[in-house]
Amino acid sequence: MSVVLMIKKLKKSFGSLNVLQGIDLEVEEGETIVILGSSGSGKSTLLRCINFLEMPTSGEIYLNGALVGNPRGEGENSRIIYRESELCRLRTKIGMVFQQFNLFPHMTVLENVMEGQVTVLKRQKTDSAKRAKEQLERVGLIDKIDQYPSRLSGGQQQRVAIARALAMDPQVMLFDEVTSALDPELVGEVLLTIRSLSEEGMTMLLVTHEIGFAYHVADRILFIHEGLIHEQGIPKEVLLHPRQVRTKEFLEGHSAFSLPEIGTSSD
Repeated sequence: MSVVLMIKKLKKSFGSLNVLQGIDLEVEEGETIVILGSSGSGKSTLLRCINFLEMPTSGEIYLNGALVGNPRGEGENSRIIYRESELCRLRTKIGMVFQQFNLFPHMTVLENVMEGQVTVLKRQKTDSAKRAKEQLERVGLIDKIDQYPSRLSGGQQQRVAIARALAMDPQVMLFDEVTSALDPELVGEVLLTIRSLSEEGMTMLLVTHEIGFAYHVADRILFIHEGLIHEQGIPKEVLLHPRQVRTKEFLEGHSAFSLPEIGTSSD
């Protein structure tokens, strides 16, 4: 497998608050990585830095071996300059789905999935509509193309948001607690969609509290604590036999890793 995304010594501070304190990570093509950690550990900030919705304080991010940004200076005075035009192009290659759906209420499902393609990628509307329908079919919503978001359930709206991100043809997908705003009975349909993407070989990083989903679907688990990767490994290692005390404390109460709602049996 080739390394699609590489992160070196990534730090992010908000004033005197150091949220990320030196993240090193390589993500291979087709890998599904689930990021776990307590509130305030830096999970979502890591995703937002990868997509440059937050500017890293220091460190380097590489996509397909190419450094994002332009280095300036040397030694302690070195820094990386980011041009907005470059970051806009990068965000089409690193798609992101959030807790909130952020759909345009005045647009139909089809129009929502077309919008980014037309305005950012400058695709023709006919091509954008074709691609949008392909992705809505992929997430099981082709029959909803003429509906408005207000007529959809929360789970359906989140699947539209996933289709919208996929329509931009990203190389990497980031999911930031995408089921946390959903009613419990709607969580399964979104997790099923994400699991299908994993099985298709989409490169993904997910922040989630769904431990059972992480156990069954992830290729690798990262446990983040105080802005650092505290522990990582395959799900059986990290979730069933954690080495670090803080990981064990976090996992207390998560003894069952079954996923009956999406039809996955435990080993």
